[in-house]
Amino acid sequence: MSLESEAGLTGDVLPGVLSESLHAELVAFRRDLHMHPELGNQEFRTTAAIKARLEQAGLKPRVLSAGTGLVCDIGLAEGERPAEPLLALRADIDALPIPDTKTECPYRSTVPDRAHACGHDMHTTVVLGTGLVLADLHAKGLLPRPVRLLFQPAEEVLPGGALDAIADGVLKGVDRILAVHCDPRVEAGKIGLRHGPITSACDRLEIALDGPGGHTARPHLTTDLVTAAARVAVDVPALIARRVDTRAGLAVTWGRIESGHAPNVIPQHAELSGTIRCLDLEAWRQAPDIVHAAIDEVATLHRAKSEINYMRGVPPVVNDRESTELLRRAMIARRGMKSVESTEQSLGGEDFSWYLEHVPGALARLGVRRPGERTVRDLHQGDFDADEHAITVGVEMFTAAAFLDADAARS
Repeated sequence: MSLESEAGLTGDVLPGVLSESLHAELVAFRRDLHMHPELGNQEFRTTAAIKARLEQAGLKPRVLSAGTGLVCDIGLAEGERPAEPLLALRADIDALPIPDTKTECPYRSTVPDRAHACGHDMHTTVVLGTGLVLADLHAKGLLPRPVRLLFQPAEEVLPGGALDAIADGVLKGVDRILAVHCDPRVEAGKIGLRHGPITSACDRLEIALDGPGGHTARPHLTTDLVTAAARVAVDVPALIARRVDTRAGLAVTWGRIESGHAPNVIPQHAELSGTIRCLDLEAWRQAPDIVHAAIDEVATLHRAKSEINYMRGVPPVVNDRESTELLRRAMIARRGMKSVESTEQSLGGEDFSWYLEHVPGALARLGVRRPGERTVRDLHQGDFDADEHAITVGVEMFTAAAFLDADAARS
């Protein structure tokens, strides 16, 4: 029977089902990472742990030039050029600068103000586990074509460690890339999929406003800088909303406004900072010009001099249709039709998008909510945790995708 054929596909048809012993090992590996989180570009311990386990499996990983993160090919001799394009599987390995607030968790973070609160330890473990399974299949002569594992640092550091990884050549020879991201809204045992944009673009914005300052009794003789800052905060988002198609979802949200020291003194300086999110790739590309123009107009109207620091973050992740379908068929092959659900486009940013500027691919939302759990432990919160059954789900989906993708390439 062809692996292309969905009818009757089960875990018995496709190699790569996770053993109980390997699942237990991967759970222990994930918990070790969870206890020792490291920030972007500081993931030395994490990198060493991944490298050691891959080498134990007979593989030859290469640490990236920055000193953290690594890439590892399965099914290729060291230095061998692939005869056909590779499928890449990507995980991000960094943690967040927030405290772990779980109180009764034996594997809570041991590092103050550091936590794997976005599930990157889960992503890393899934790709590691997939690599171990595929390496075993390769040793038995069952791997249909080479696969590349990519453990990327600094996903949480704008504009994302993906750019450094790409510059390091991780996409050479790759024609498709896949990834997962934990989703606490999706029950463990399932994944969420969406063709097209699945995340938002995310940029950062810092504005400095300056004026001569003066006495609050005579605002007409100077620049009323507090009012100018307030008008920028209110009017710039409103102007932007009328200068792009509302379906693009281009939005500015402020996180900080600061100015002044005394109630009767008009200050000489004010600052605003926030984020810019956008659902549409083309609108994101136009966003800097649109935002700069809106800020200049409002600041000039209020006689304030503006200095704008627009920091590019990441574009939206736009899932390729064929890659999304590959993940769907892989998941159905393992766990049936009910294991796949549709998901909404998120306003969160993900630097996986940079890879998709070069090769097609897709990101799936990996369900990590414990069945029956009513409280959603949201991402980027100190109490975030995951149902570790999702490790098996992710590994088996990726191994199925490797076989289905190879079968499609041959047909």
